Amino acid sequence: MSLNGWLQILLFIALVLLLAQPVGSYMTQVFERRRTWLDGVCGPVERLLYRLTGIDAEYEMRWTEYAVAMLIFSAVTLVLTYLVERLQGMLPLNTQHLPGVPADVALNTAISFTTNTNWQSYVPETTMSYLTQMVGLATHNFWSAAVGLALAIAFVRGIARRESRTLGNFWVDLTRGTLWVLLPISFVLAIALVSQGVVQNFRPYDTATLVEPQRAAGTGGQSSAVTTQTIAQGPVASQEAIKMLGTNGGGFFNANSAHPFENPTPLTNFIEMLAIFLLPAGLTVTLGQMVGSPKHGRAVLAAMTILFAVGVTACYWAESQPNPLMHQVAQGHSEQQSGGNMEGKEVRFGVANSALFATVTTDASCGAVNAMHDSFTPLGGLVPMVNILLGEIVFGGVGAGLYGMLVFVVISVFIAGLMVGRTPEYLGKKIESYDVQMSMLYLLIFPLVILGFAAVSVMMPSTGLSVLANKGPHGLSEILYAYASATGNNGSAFAGSNWNTHWYNDSIGVAMFIGRFLMIVPMLAIAGNLARKKIVPASAGTFPVTTPLFTLLLVGVIVVVGALTFFPAISLGPVLEHLLLHAGQTF
Repeated sequence: MSLNGWLQILLFIALVLLLAQPVGSYMTQVFERRRTWLDGVCGPVERLLYRLTGIDAEYEMRWTEYAVAMLIFSAVTLVLTYLVERLQGMLPLNTQHLPGVPADVALNTAISFTTNTNWQSYVPETTMSYLTQMVGLATHNFWSAAVGLALAIAFVRGIARRESRTLGNFWVDLTRGTLWVLLPISFVLAIALVSQGVVQNFRPYDTATLVEPQRAAGTGGQSSAVTTQTIAQGPVASQEAIKMLGTNGGGFFNANSAHPFENPTPLTNFIEMLAIFLLPAGLTVTLGQMVGSPKHGRAVLAAMTILFAVGVTACYWAESQPNPLMHQVAQGHSEQQSGGNMEGKEVRFGVANSALFATVTTDASCGAVNAMHDSFTPLGGLVPMVNILLGEIVFGGVGAGLYGMLVFVVISVFIAGLMVGRTPEYLGKKIESYDVQMSMLYLLIFPLVILGFAAVSVMMPSTGLSVLANKGPHGLSEILYAYASATGNNGSAFAGSNWNTHWYNDSIGVAMFIGRFLMIVPMLAIAGNLARKKIVPASAGTFPVTTPLFTLLLVGVIVVVGALTFFPAISLGPVLEHLLLHAGQTF
């Protein structure tokens, strides 16, 4: 660890907290339909869209209508992306003449981008044409992020409203989130990235002659000379901007944000990390303003920041340690390697920025990577895994992080009520059995899918285990991380295994679908139930949700729920691997 690394981490945290207020206030104006400086540009487009689609912008939806509208929109866009992938061989902007994407990969990818997961079991630059990257994938980056924004705002309205049966209009929230929030910020980000060297063109791939020819292994033990290299490119910056801002994470290239065309400089690296946290942090301010309690929003933001700070500290410490097996014996003593664990990391970013990026991207359900998590030390890799297993609520995905955190808030308030022997209250609304039941359903779906699919996979040697590049506890970590990433809609992976098989494409696709949509339904049910309630005046027995004590209780509930649920699994994976590594055993 170094002073320079700590200063960069502290600067990042400070800027996130500084930008949360203006971004959150702006989103409050947007979703409460107040006047903004973009109304002159976005207003006419919004009204035109409503006229073309026949949407009544003044109509308010019950939570069931809101859920149905969201599901219909997601299903239609999923089918659209699937068809674009399958038919790309006959479509334009296919400079490399790539064929249609295989059915199982196309379906997995369509589900992945619809659910804001952006899991990629394929090599993008050799599988997807420019048109598919833009029309099928980049557009979905906007749609899935806008859906998450809309759902978070619907939950906040459920808390803020009293004796109401409606949560707003999904189509209006979707439109305003896209036009007023995602598009303008993405445009500015794309320009900034292009200025730093991120590629943005429609050129065919270039072929470069190698200065030093290489030998490649062929069939039958024969090797052949490799004298050229294909340089992939394309409309990268435009997809990179919304990939980060929308916490999507799907890379234009297989190396994702470790690729110099996606992330060429330390400045772009910092901008991309900042973009990931920008909207999730801002939404906590939006929460506080819309419910009339800015201190509550700050308390939620504080809980997120504490969990993030602990995670990045642990990851940075672990990756700064030398590999215990990498040492040299000289003059009767052991001289360990210096500089920490650089395996799988870009020398442009080093240990500090790799650890920070890994923590940010898994805290925010983004999934973009600038280093290979599979090459982290066991405890270093444990941090991004735990970030996902906590439910992707430490800032979390755009919208999804906030409503996931608010489910934990409901549980925390319920526990606090039990402690003092009173009916729990949340911002003047009594938390009843229905709210707790829906919250627990939301929380139980997540581990059931992850642990269920992981258990099935490890019981199938020819299907689930044969693709692993590593055996033993690290192999278990790879499987556990894969299903956690899919169900948590993160999209990153321990990339040491081949997930592009029928079993993993199909099972991971199901996990992504359940992790997004089955968890949304109980969340909206809670919001609809809260909206119908009356406000109860605060009393001496009311547990305040604006204090440091509430923040600590919320953090404690999150950690305890995650630890109790997943501790047995992670103790057999990264924890056991750490102990065996120090005992000198490898796999």
